[in-house]
Amino acid sequence: MTDKMEILNERLFAVDAHTLFGAFSNPDHLEQWWGPHGFTNRIHEFDFRPGGTWRITMTASNGTDFDNRLTFREIIPGERLAFLHHEPMHVYTMEIRFVPETDGTRMHWRMLFEATEENLQLKKFIAAANEQNFDRLEDLLQQLNKGR
Repeated sequence: MTDKMEILNERLFAVDAHTLFGAFSNPDHLEQWWGPHGFTNRIHEFDFRPGGTWRITMTASNGTDFDNRLTFREIIPGERLAFLHHEPMHVYTMEIRFVPETDGTRMHWRMLFEATEENLQLKKFIAAANEQNFDRLEDLLQQLNKGR
């Protein structure tokens, strides 16, 4: 139980946990799928370790740039990833778990925001944007699988 606004998304991906985790730990891969449909990315800094900084500019289809700064809090390869998102607009924590199942790996996203009026109004949009993120990740994983 929490007094924060919580957004939960999950999806089963037809890959093992280390392959799925690799889509996060490899900035070249991450740059290709991060964000909702219509966004492109430029990663400026990616210090993938607890306490390390991740700086990414997400560009919307209309050309608007969103500079994001995040700090990795916990990294357990193939199991768990947590970070704090500092900016541009919404501060939140993200916890991602990778749970092996018979048909692949279930990825659980848990985002925690302050329960402000603005954040509460954005909750449905953010949950839908996360699903678009998952779609883009699934596309990348299929491309990588074809390249093997």
